[in-house]
Amino acid sequence: MAGVDEIRAGIATANEKCNSSIAALQQAAQALEEARQILSQVTSGSNQPEVTQANGLLANAGQGISDTQGTIQQAISSAEQYSARL
Repeated sequence: MAGVDEIRAGIATANEKCNSSIAALQQAAQALEEARQILSQVTSGSNQPEVTQANGLLANAGQGISDTQGTIQQAISSAEQYSARL
């Protein structure tokens, strides 16, 4: 079994990777929001169901990213709590 220092170092490395993934997800969320805004602008006034559906799906995708970021943050917090108890 790994020593305490190795475990803490591994947790720190994992948390760094998690933070990088949160940042990448934030960029993806921003790109999706820009896409949604563009779609809304170019389809303004349209009441076609496909347009409404596309806008809704993009909004849902953005929410999914936000939810994923929260889950990752919880994982980081849990790992940090474990590391602190070592």
